[in-house]
Amino acid sequence: MPTSSRFAVAVHTLVSIAVMGGKPVRSEDIAHSANTGAVVIRRLLSQLNNAGLTTSQMGVGGGALLAKPSENILLLDVYEAVEDTEIFTLHREAPFEGCAVGGNIQEAIQPTLEKARLALESELSKVTIADIASEVARLGKFTLPLVW
Repeated sequence: MPTSSRFAVAVHTLVSIAVMGGKPVRSEDIAHSANTGAVVIRRLLSQLNNAGLTTSQMGVGGGALLAKPSENILLLDVYEAVEDTEIFTLHREAPFEGCAVGGNIQEAIQPTLEKARLALESELSKVTIADIASEVARLGKFTLPLVW
């Protein structure tokens, strides 16, 4: 099953904006930091903007800004903004109903998958972008101001 890096790159994007302390950040600079294309970052910024997490400042010196304090942006908000929140996909085609396993597997596994999804969402709701930015600073692999 293919996985997505949208969530990780979106968190990277928001932390990059947060550590700049209110200074607009260009998508090209975030892309350089995340080692991806500016188009990828602009697509994520569009999704984050639609979710009310970022805003844009146009013109010279423009770029992305947080729409609210980083302390008020939960990782769950980011996840819901950029990912398909249906983590687990059941069979593409309905299993054979006449089989003891096929006729019962989806109903049998669904409660466990729902608990797993709720556990993930619970953990993501406990951490903010500010928390991740603090951890990045604690790790000490950069000094402000950032130089892209």
